[in-house]
Amino acid sequence: MALKIILLVVFFGVMVAVGLYCRKHSTDVRGFVLGGRAVGPWLTAFAYGTSYFSAVIFVGYAGQFGWKFGIASTWIGIGNAVLGSLLAWVVLGRRTRLMTQHLESATMPEFFGKRYQSPALKIAASVIVFIFLIPYTASLYNGLSRLFSMAFPGIDYSVCVIVMAVLTGVYVIAGGYMATAINDFIQGIIMIAGIVLVIAAVLSQNGGFVESLSKLAEVQVGDNAPGAFNSFFGPDPLGLMFVVILTSLGTWGLPQMVQKFYAIKSEKDINKGTIISTVFAVIVAGGCYFLGGFGRLFSDKLSVTADMPAGGFDAIIPTMLQGLPDLLIGVVIVLVLSASMSTLSSLVLASSSTLTLDLIRGHVVKQLSEKKQVFIMRVLIVVFIAVSAFIALNKDKLGYIADMMGISWGALAGAFLAPFLYGLYWKKATKLSVWVSFVFGAGIMVLNMVARSSFPTLLQSPIVCGALAMLAGLVIVPVISWITPKLKKEDTDEMFSCYNTEVVVSAKESLGE
Repeated sequence: MALKIILLVVFFGVMVAVGLYCRKHSTDVRGFVLGGRAVGPWLTAFAYGTSYFSAVIFVGYAGQFGWKFGIASTWIGIGNAVLGSLLAWVVLGRRTRLMTQHLESATMPEFFGKRYQSPALKIAASVIVFIFLIPYTASLYNGLSRLFSMAFPGIDYSVCVIVMAVLTGVYVIAGGYMATAINDFIQGIIMIAGIVLVIAAVLSQNGGFVESLSKLAEVQVGDNAPGAFNSFFGPDPLGLMFVVILTSLGTWGLPQMVQKFYAIKSEKDINKGTIISTVFAVIVAGGCYFLGGFGRLFSDKLSVTADMPAGGFDAIIPTMLQGLPDLLIGVVIVLVLSASMSTLSSLVLASSSTLTLDLIRGHVVKQLSEKKQVFIMRVLIVVFIAVSAFIALNKDKLGYIADMMGISWGALAGAFLAPFLYGLYWKKATKLSVWVSFVFGAGIMVLNMVARSSFPTLLQSPIVCGALAMLAGLVIVPVISWITPKLKKEDTDEMFSCYNTEVVVSAKESLGE
């Protein structure tokens, strides 16, 4: 117990120290929200990766999808790396950095407002962000509950929630984006080392990788023949595909993820950041889902009834870790706290900046100085963290929190992904097409939450519904744009002019003419 507490104290101490050190970077809006647009490739890439993967992935999704798909769940991690990281950086990174700087937008809603010349779109987007980031934030605490009670049986789970919320608030309020980026880098290192150690330790309990794979091949459940859970695509390839789409393509439309590209310093940083974030995702996401794929080997400890572990899917990963040495369990706790705090800090910064810059400034309060804007963002960070912590502490009364992870991703990415992507690449995207995408993406996920039984069987899953909402947006925007009034050509030409600015590069980067 003493060893675990020492690890936590050191971890929390470093996080707070970084926040206090970065106060000098957060005196104005540009510094507080974007780190002055001068964040290097390692910090940006790790900030992207650690915001991507949280306790929900490590405990909830890895356990649930590993149980359903077996070793094939590793494809989810590979999809996260290739589609959610590599292609996201290649397709969005450079253009996002150029156009957001050209339009002088610091948030995704502000981008929509200026790109489509509609202040109303900016307000609508900020409302969607605020509504759907709060339950997403609350869901981060879910993954901690079982691990925390396993590691510290004598300490109430509420203590963990409160401590995590307070300390995250301290370093984000003090240091803004720069503190978040530096802490994300530290937390990312912990996540990489932790997941590698945990995989090796867990597999050793069943005789190593080859022996574990052989035992998994013998598992037979219902109509699934032996070998289904160690096959290439698992027992349900269609279900696996929808999970890959939601958890990978979804990052393209999440404001807290896309906002990382706003702060990139230079062209070289984009190239380096692409490689770093992809490797990070392969190790962390691939490792998490790979580990979860062996969950059925611990069925004897899970009291399985009707193919459902006692305590639900969230009990799988904690049960797999119970036999580890105390030191390694302490590392796991720090690993999950790192994953959760990095994502939490990213979410609260995205939400507070969106509300301040897109809703309060210019609408609720007409004139706001830089100092007042930063102050309001800090106050909203406190409010945002307090509300999410309250929901987490009352999670037993709100059984839908776990589902809200899928609903939140589906609503945010379903509403934003297509308008943002087309806004960067296509001059003919129209304001009305964005409205339709907003209404459809957010609306269908709200209906899925309140009237799920009325949906077709396939769409009753928030995962499938969210994935289809994102894909539908990619069709809705061009179709509606084709039949609705376009923006003035001179206006869109001016917006896209940032891509045509001539730059001088060295001969090693271009042979010239």
